[in-house]
Amino acid sequence: MYKIALVEDEANLASIVKKYLTKENHQVEVYKTGEDAIKDAKADYHLWILDIMLPGEINGYDLIKEIKKYNPQMPIIFTSARDQDIDKIMGLELGSDDYLAKPYSLRELVLRVTNLLNRSYNYNETKIKNDELYNGYLIDFDKRIVTFNNENINLTSKEYDLLYFLIKNKNKAFSRDQILNNIWGIDYFGSDRVVDDLMRRLRQKMPELSIETIYGYGYRLLA
Repeated sequence: MYKIALVEDEANLASIVKKYLTKENHQVEVYKTGEDAIKDAKADYHLWILDIMLPGEINGYDLIKEIKKYNPQMPIIFTSARDQDIDKIMGLELGSDDYLAKPYSLRELVLRVTNLLNRSYNYNETKIKNDELYNGYLIDFDKRIVTFNNENINLTSKEYDLLYFLIKNKNKAFSRDQILNNIWGIDYFGSDRVVDDLMRRLRQKMPELSIETIYGYGYRLLA
């Protein structure tokens, strides 16, 4: 899974683009203004899609300069309603990897995103497949290691087992009994309240997890 930042002030277009990219198993964060996006210029995204013309004082050119300041290798795609060579040239000079003039084909955008991600991270393709990025947490499934902002999060074996179970079943609701059976096994005869205690400890260590409590039933991790 790749994490993509989409900076687009047209709400309908942003919603559709996010839908298409999410179907490709990408995690997409939408920003409507340059002012909002620039606050996360050094966030751990894999790719940015920048609209050049944005409301407010910060445009796509300003954003790419700030992003490249923190990560010169960050893949970036520019989009613009102005089909002008000057926009494309300026974007390339500032370090963008691709350019799409509006209105563009959503399928073409998806293909360009896929190709750019493959080119940019091909050297680490196997690693990417064995890792998952979720709300800033990098989870290494092979080594059972979780990091956030390059710092390790110390999880117990059961805490990691619960995290793995939730990550692999995002958006699915599970009862306490179902979680109990999957984490402790069907032969466990203790109280299902151990699930609540384990969930509480996981939330404390990983507060950015979007875990939803379903009253009277169980839990769900939101994608």
